Amino acid sequence: DMNAFFVACEQLRRPELVGKAVIVGGSAKRGVVAAASYEARQFGVRSAMASAQASRLCPHAVFLDGDHDYYGEISARVFEVFRQFTPLVEGLSLDEAFLDVTGAQRIFGDARTIAQDVREAVRSRIGLACSVGIATSKFMAKLATEFAKPRASRQRIEPGPGVFEVAPGGEIAFLHPLEVGMLWGVGPVTLEKLHGIGLKTVGDIANCELRILELAVGEGHARHLHDLSRAIDDRDVEPEREAKSI
Repeated sequence: DMNAFFVACEQLRRPELVGKAVIVGGSAKRGVVAAASYEARQFGVRSAMASAQASRLCPHAVFLDGDHDYYGEISARVFEVFRQFTPLVEGLSLDEAFLDVTGAQRIFGDARTIAQDVREAVRSRIGLACSVGIATSKFMAKLATEFAKPRASRQRIEPGPGVFEVAPGGEIAFLHPLEVGMLWGVGPVTLEKLHGIGLKTVGDIANCELRILELAVGEGHARHLHDLSRAIDDRDVEPEREAKSI
């Protein structure tokens, strides 16, 4: 997962913006925040926030219109770096991807070594920072990236470890204390419903009777959340193009 990707791309071609509060997504009066630098996040600015609200929170921020053609070009270069480590690359968006490195470990080392090498290759060849989550499933790896990334508070910007691993066998211990909002598929409406029946943590969902969960959020959604709460996710990484070798 690339860090503040759209902003980072803008800073790549405009180095004078490094270290400043930068918001991509229209003017200070119109539009929606597509990305915010960590300096802007210190003031409470977040993606999907109205630009007018972001301007009130961070009046000194530099607002930039998005340049998606440019971001797409940078993204393609980033994905080429990923594919030098494994052909099994599944893009989630311009700035996120799953990499299955199971077979690549005989060549490049263990998963943590590969993760660190991927980060260094993206930094040295393109000039951007990324965060990597390591786990035995897609859901857990995606969740792990949240703990690898920098974090902005009013007081400071914590750099983050860059790589965060959920070791095999440690999924439940990692997962169950987390807030239910961390699960895939839990938006504001679902979150309110879960809180309404007293479910605050992922462990609460795992320990909840499926029948009760189905009454709250519907059968299909309940089974999805119940599986995730027990770290059940058997989906393969699905590359856009056929993998010729591993």
